[in-house]
Amino acid sequence: MTGSSTIKNVTILGSTGSIGIQTLQVIEKSNGIFNILYLTTNQNIDILAKQINKFKPKGVVISDYKSYLLFKKKYNFDIEILYGSEGLTEVASKSENDIVVSALVGFSGVAPTIAALNAGKNVALANKETLVSAGEHISNLAKERNAKIIAIDSEHNAIIQCLLGEELSKVEKIILTASGGPFLHSAHDTFEYVNVDEALAHPRWSMGKKISIDSATLMNKGFEVIEAHWLFNLKPEQIEVVIHPESIIHSLVQFVDGSIKAQLGPQDMRIPISFALNFPERLYYDFPRLDLLQVGSLNFQKPDTNKFPCLQLAYEALEMGGTAPAILNAANETAVQSFLEGKISFAKIPVCISYSLEKVEHMKKPTIEDIFETDKITREITLSFINKLN
Repeated sequence: MTGSSTIKNVTILGSTGSIGIQTLQVIEKSNGIFNILYLTTNQNIDILAKQINKFKPKGVVISDYKSYLLFKKKYNFDIEILYGSEGLTEVASKSENDIVVSALVGFSGVAPTIAALNAGKNVALANKETLVSAGEHISNLAKERNAKIIAIDSEHNAIIQCLLGEELSKVEKIILTASGGPFLHSAHDTFEYVNVDEALAHPRWSMGKKISIDSATLMNKGFEVIEAHWLFNLKPEQIEVVIHPESIIHSLVQFVDGSIKAQLGPQDMRIPISFALNFPERLYYDFPRLDLLQVGSLNFQKPDTNKFPCLQLAYEALEMGGTAPAILNAANETAVQSFLEGKISFAKIPVCISYSLEKVEHMKKPTIEDIFETDKITREITLSFINKLN
């Protein structure tokens, strides 16, 4: 890698997850232009220990209390060791940060992302649930504090790349591509019998468990629709989803003159991560290159929302606005975790979400406190419904 000489201080929230690990791989290839300030984990303390030895951070945060105690007992590092959600918000808002990578799983990413933006720090965002649950607050805060949100998601990262040098007012629509997940060609009536391993077996990407299940239900794509609304200030009808099984085109932008720009690349998350970390520069990395002759052909089809109702539920929640997307997210997190634990079938995930969107009180103009309270109530109501299913 060659290019920038300015050293950037980076804090990685969720450094032991898939995106966090790949972010560190990018940093390792960056010839010392990044300095690690803080790393965080929930329970993966042994992976964290290896990262500390290799990257020498100023400190770490361990969210899970038992894991925090075990880490302090097992390891003897002369660094700051912080605990819990308070620790996450503290390190996210540190004045020394140049960029905060938000790669936490689920709603746990909301508070530290708010803390980083509130401190005027640029955020490389891989945590979908933050913009889904609190998109209006997050986007307004970024504008107020003059902080940038640079999406790491390959789809939104692709849109950002397609928009370089363009005026947002000239965008007619954006097209988010979806691989279709492991059940693209499966019959809907088989979903009741899908096991966890089958749902985790994504055909194109290697990801964490939560996002893999979301990809299998197409809720991941629904979340991306909501994210795109806030990132690019687009109406729901300007955001289209197209199934593209090869996952070579990561997303497209259609302009008012009929031109379409597409961003293509290998299925390697290190490419959008490197773009987000170095933004607005583009630096050289020795990542794999795309061979179009080897790819041969690209295919596209319309998503089947009868088979994958989660995508339609996301559009409906976006149209409802207010706390509806937060309800959608909290119900989905609860249902996905219940599926992973064997408490409900794969087919019941959208049933649980639909139930909670109906039953949880919806607020049109929520405060950030309302969103946190809605998240809590939704989880309780969804879990109660799940318990009745069994």
